[in-house]
Amino acid sequence: MSSRIETGACFCGSIAAELHGEPFWICYDHDDECRRAIGGPLNVWVGYRPEQFHLTRGSPKSFSKTRGIVRTFCGDCGTSIGYIDKGLSDELYLAIGFLDNPDRFQPQAHAYWRMKLPWGEFRRRSASRGSLFPGARPGFRRPDGSLGPDRANS
Repeated sequence: MSSRIETGACFCGSIAAELHGEPFWICYDHDDECRRAIGGPLNVWVGYRPEQFHLTRGSPKSFSKTRGIVRTFCGDCGTSIGYIDKGLSDELYLAIGFLDNPDRFQPQAHAYWRMKLPWGEFRRRSASRGSLFPGARPGFRRPDGSLGPDRANS
């Protein structure tokens, strides 16, 4: 039995959990439904058994649009916590953004690769916002120098 204990919490801290033991699966996911639910170009799901997951604070809200899939999130800040597939009752998938130490979860594969966004190239690049977009203040600038949406030049 593994003594590994990981923790996770939503952005506002209303929901927190402990995870006991090793995850059975860590995977990049390019599925368009997950992309929409998470609000990003892809996600990394970390698979645990339901009995390994223990809420230590709060009570997530749930939502289901896809038959058999129930997604959980914080009702206060909106952080995605995870999902269950009712057809796979012994599996629980947690969004890597919910985990306190995401660096400890190296993805092992890509799911729904054919659905990846066409510009989704996976290259390592280390840079600050200022070096990518010179003169950028908090927020971001497009490559042409203009400010992104909902940002004002001040």
